[in-house]
This record gives sequence, C-alpha cells and structure tokens, in this order.
Amino acid sequence: MAERVVVAPDKFKGSLSATDVTARVAAGLALGGFGGEVVPVPVADGGDGTVDAAVSAGYQRVDIEVRGPVGAPVTASFALLGGTAVIEAAQACGLTLLPPGELAPLTATSRGVGELILAAERMGARRIVLGVGGVATTDGGAGLVQALGAELADDSGRELPPGGAALGRLASLGLSRLDDLPEVEFWLASDVDNPLLGAAGAAAVYGPQKGASDEDVRVLEAGLARWADLAEAAVASRPGGAGADAGARAGSGSGSGFGRPSPHRVAEQPGAGAAGGLGVAALLFLGARMRPGIELLLELASFDERLDGARLVITGEGSLDAQTLHGKAPVGVALAAAAHAPPVPVVAVAGRCTLSPDELSAAGISAVYAVAEIEPDQDLRMANAGPLVERLAARIAADWLG
Repeated sequence: MAERVVVAPDKFKGSLSATDVTARVAAGLALGGFGGEVVPVPVADGGDGTVDAAVSAGYQRVDIEVRGPVGAPVTASFALLGGTAVIEAAQACGLTLLPPGELAPLTATSRGVGELILAAERMGARRIVLGVGGVATTDGGAGLVQALGAELADDSGRELPPGGAALGRLASLGLSRLDDLPEVEFWLASDVDNPLLGAAGAAAVYGPQKGASDEDVRVLEAGLARWADLAEAAVASRPGGAGADAGARAGSGSGSGFGRPSPHRVAEQPGAGAAGGLGVAALLFLGARMRPGIELLLELASFDERLDGARLVITGEGSLDAQTLHGKAPVGVALAAAAHAPPVPVVAVAGRCTLSPDELSAAGISAVYAVAEIEPDQDLRMANAGPLVERLAARIAADWLG
C-alpha cells in the first residue's frame, strides 16, 4: 500500500489560499522524492476560506447575488451538500468587499448574510453552519434579522438605516413578519469568545480593525447596547419566549425558532460579540449553538476517516503565534490527528513562527518549517510564498518521509 500524507493547512493571509498552500505542499513533497499518496484537505476556522474548504471537501458551490456591506449587490457563495449548508459571513459582508481604502465601520450591514440563509433554506438546507470572521460590520446582526423580515424603526416609525451607528436610534423592533425557520438547525462556527458589550466586546475589540475611531467605538457600543435591550425584550415577549422554559430550550439543538433566550442576557454569552455582534443575532434569533470553527469544518470534511493509514499530517497558516493556540486551524488539525487511532504525527508550514518548542509540543505540532527561516525579507516572502512553501515541503519529505 502506498504511503499517505494528509495536507490540511489554512490560508497564508495575503498571499496564498488554503487550496494554494495545499497544492504547493504537494508539489514540494514530490520534489523532495515522496512518491506516495497526498490527501488534500484545505481547512478554515470559520472565517475567510470556509466555503472554499467545504467545496474542497465535496460540497457544491452555490452563487447568488446579495446585498453587500455597503448596500451594493455582490455575488456571494455558500456550500451545500445534502441537507447541510456552509455559509461564510465574509462572503456577504466581508472587509474585502469594501472599495479599496473605504472602510464603513458605522454603516456596514450584515443583511446579505440573512439573504444567504434564506437562499440555503429554500434549497433544502436543514442544517446551516454559519462561519464568522473577516466582516466589515458592527451591526449586531441587525441586518441579518432585517433580511429575515424583522422591522426596525426609529421613534417616528421610519425604517432604520443600515449599520451599527443607527441602532442608537432604534425605538421599536417588530417580529410579526419574521421568518423563524423552525426546521433548520444552526451552528455558529467561531473561535471568538467575546461578549457583545464592554471592554472585551464587539465594538471595543474589533471596531478599530474595521476603521472605527475612538468616538465611533462609543457610538457603536451605544447602538449595540440599545439593540441588545430591544432584541431580547422582543424575543422574550413572543409566545414561549419568556421564563425558564424558554431558557431551557436555548441552544438545545431541537431546531431553530425564536423565543429561546437564556435566562441570563444573551449579549453576555461568550461568542455574542463574534463578527461585529452577528453572534448575538445567531444565538438569540436562530437558536444557534457554538462550536470552534475548525472542529465543525473537519467534521464536515470527514477528516478522521482521511487520517486512516496516514504516515504524517502537514498543517499550517501564515503566522503561527499566540492566537494560533486559541482554537485556530493548525491546533484543531493537530488535536484531531492526536485523537485518531492510531495517532498521526503533525508538522506545520508557516510564513513565520513565534511559538516556542514547548508551546508547539503542547499543541501537538512536532516541528515547524517557516518561510522566514529561508527568506527574512517580508515583502519577498509574500511575493514568493508559493515557491518558498514548495522548498519547505521538500525539506519535510527529506526529514519525515525519507
């Protein structure tokens, strides 16, 4: 039987997609003399590249036109297989969809994400995995809920404009026309554990990354607080929405539907602040359950089965650093490989690595091959990432597969 190597990297942000990294590693292994089977499993952790990873695992790509982060139509993709859909929020409201140099921290909307959800449900999806990350929005998922039929109005009864800043003027939230998708189970694929509000919340932590000034952060925080208050009150006032029974059903996995808040404020729950607060909308209005994105994506890709008979797993991402240790793709891959029977050793390729040998060992990664070791110039690393990764993979073949 031919030897098998599983190649399961995340993207090198700004230079190579996960699929590109996978192909370059495979080419480098061949250059290094490895003649066995290479099993490509490009991965993602719920952010950019999540749909591509699902398509690589055998899902069908579906392209539709939705409202983008600043209102202009964009073509967005989701992945569909059987009754399961994988939706990537960044496809509809990602930072990369904004015009160059034009951030929109106060006005960007998540409405297109709701439109993707409706399209997936109409195509037969009964399980929807919602990947979050890389979004331009801080609207608490209000746009998503509007796409599902909610009516947000100011104190004059006028429809509220899009974006997080406008939420400070929210006076009423009508849910009578809301499509509650009762037959759909939702999973929130995220490694973010931020609450919605406060110093660790969506506006304070992630707003500046989306172009928000200090004053913008204060405006967004006030809007999100207003949104949380009215949204939870509106959900609790629906039939079955108040009391301990509703709280007991929250996140029970018995389908979606509204009126399922926790007895404690949903805004305070870990993950409510994910994707500019889109997490709170998923938890409150969709009854979503949270799992680390990489766990969900590996499950969808039948990763454990692909490890059968493998001699080595090669994972990686652009920067192996402290954030990697908090649920990022390479650690998720390493944990899965360690849990396999028998365990499979894991090495990583990366643009750079700032983790110590002890940290890598604790994460289940036996060795790292970093582009920075062979090309110290960052600009040249970015420009030549593909050939450099091939060189590293040839070294892996010599060191681990000779």
